[in-house]
Amino acid sequence: MINVAILGYGTVGSGVFEVIKTNNEMISKKAGKKVHVKYVLDKREFPADDPVNEVLCHNFETIVSDPEISIVVEVLGGIEPSYTWVSQCLKRGKSVCTSNKELVAKHGAELLALAAENNANFFFEASVGGGIPIIRPLNHSLSADEITEITGILNGTTNYILSKMSDEGLDFDSVLKDAQEKGYAERHPEADVEGYDACRKIAILTSLAFGRQVDFEDIYTEGITKITDKDIKYAKAMNKSIKLLGTSCKADGKVYAMVCPMMIGQNHPLYSVKDVFNAIFVNGNMVDDLMFYGRGAGKLPTASAVTADVVEAARNLGNTLPILWSQDKLELASTGEFKHQFFVRMKEETSREEIEKAFGKVSYVTLEDVKGEVAFVTPLMKEKEYQQKIKAFETVISMIRMNAK
Repeated sequence: MINVAILGYGTVGSGVFEVIKTNNEMISKKAGKKVHVKYVLDKREFPADDPVNEVLCHNFETIVSDPEISIVVEVLGGIEPSYTWVSQCLKRGKSVCTSNKELVAKHGAELLALAAENNANFFFEASVGGGIPIIRPLNHSLSADEITEITGILNGTTNYILSKMSDEGLDFDSVLKDAQEKGYAERHPEADVEGYDACRKIAILTSLAFGRQVDFEDIYTEGITKITDKDIKYAKAMNKSIKLLGTSCKADGKVYAMVCPMMIGQNHPLYSVKDVFNAIFVNGNMVDDLMFYGRGAGKLPTASAVTADVVEAARNLGNTLPILWSQDKLELASTGEFKHQFFVRMKEETSREEIEKAFGKVSYVTLEDVKGEVAFVTPLMKEKEYQQKIKAFETVISMIRMNAK
């Protein structure tokens, strides 16, 4: 028998408990031994009819000191006490499976090294993309490829908001309120709408793709709070959609990473991804283009990915599977070197002569029902070139980057 402990009985923790209980026969068969949840740690008490009461535990020391526990599932979220508890489990030779993106982004390389030192495993498939398999494909299935680009819709809340704004012509604040009422957005949604959640996820993917630690603090991050219904109208007029994208790519020996709203055309593989769905586009120098698509969050999809890690850990007790992610820091190239076209809106007092003097040949975009401004698309240029040129104007209303695809 393989005994498992679950740290946290929230949305994902209760999902893992349910998945293991419901699919136990199949999971045990794939693991090679009976998989049994011996403990679920949570500080709360639960209704008498909740099956978790049979295994509920309030003391972490009970779990970490129990030699029968081989695998620990960490679904508490946040850095502490998760980091301390996960470290202690790995030091005792217990494998850990987590969905905690904050923990993985901050300490992933360190915890992988700690697992290897103690013949254990640290798995984190569910930390990016919820139920979408992406970590294991990057680490195993694509190990023969040099990854040249990863671009993804990595946050379901922001994708829902932008999709709703586009489909129904609503403004940001109205859709955010709707998303909160439906449970898609938190009461305090900053982590989602400001891009912080997507930033941590692209940091994890970039670290795995290029084998060295990428600090999420080094990634330029911009959210969707400034996107307006007028921006959406302009995008539609150009047959484009606006998505919050996390992207990293390798060019000329340098690695670039960024999180920001992006206008993408109909030929882009992420164009039609709507609602709360996530999708991740990967390019490898041999395999070419790949797409991973599905529900990027939710109780059971995320729990399914965590439980798959439990099965993998059960198959490899005492044997550390290699994951290439060094603690050596990967220095990202300057954001200023990124190349984009830029969609710019200015007050109409700005003349076309001034615009063309600064940016050269631009493409103007007009809407019959939008007055008092001039909108245009710049030629392809580096970010630093755009920032230098735009300094000459005090009439800028907004800017959105455009993907070259």
